[in-house]
Amino acid sequence: MSVNQYRSVGSRIFDAINIAVLVGLGMITLLPLLYVLAGSFASESEISSRTFFLWPEKFVTSTYEYIFATDVFIRALLTTIGVTLVGTVIQVALTLTMAYPLAKRYLPGRTLVLNLVIFTVVFSGGIIPTYLVVRDLGMLNSYWALILPLAINPFYLIIVKSFFQELPEALEEAARIDGATEMGVFFKIVLPLSKPIIATFSLFYAVGIWNDYMSPLLYIDDSSKWTLQVLVRQLTGADAQNALSALETVFFPTQGLKFAVVVIATLPILCFYPFLQKHFVKGVLIGSVKE
Repeated sequence: MSVNQYRSVGSRIFDAINIAVLVGLGMITLLPLLYVLAGSFASESEISSRTFFLWPEKFVTSTYEYIFATDVFIRALLTTIGVTLVGTVIQVALTLTMAYPLAKRYLPGRTLVLNLVIFTVVFSGGIIPTYLVVRDLGMLNSYWALILPLAINPFYLIIVKSFFQELPEALEEAARIDGATEMGVFFKIVLPLSKPIIATFSLFYAVGIWNDYMSPLLYIDDSSKWTLQVLVRQLTGADAQNALSALETVFFPTQGLKFAVVVIATLPILCFYPFLQKHFVKGVLIGSVKE
């Protein structure tokens, strides 16, 4: 007999209600996305005349043709891709190389450094001090301003450090007995065992950089260096027409363009999630914070 046959009526009712609530919440989340996607393929007249729809009466691709024919969008998209790739590599590399020595209890000054890291989780300098630091380092209007100020997330660092502490010390000792250096142990033993957590936090860092519009807004004055998120913010705001006029572009389909740029800004991240999703639970839970 199956396990379900021994379950009480109350348990089955609870499961049914739970599933119904989750499906409802999923639909609430999914419907706006479907509306934006449908609106990006609809004509301006249909968007104006229909309050809500999930399927356009007539598919048009003029908005996407306009986007990919405009240098502004292509430049912003390539800029965002480049900053995301470079920033993710740098941030993951710095997090791993800082977390590994902090995972060693014999490291001199380890407690002090960990306390400083924890302090930054609770307190931060704020926008103005951070801006002054970026300015004094000469990074204004530089892509480095979008990467280096947030190069290491202290919360991620603590989780990765805890993950490294849980790795079997016998493997590292065996490698050292065989003549491996500390760097050899790190690259040949530790990193191959850390693929789940590397994949997890690579995606976390990439999503953070891709979706960040505050940093470009603060540090980038040159519109030719705008990222895609800043462009989306400008176009979906109340002054969208003036935003593109400042970029010396021609008249555009207002509503359809807003929908299309949101789709373009969201789609790349959605494409990566299915490939890294299997690492999420394992990567995060295996690095649960404990000392």
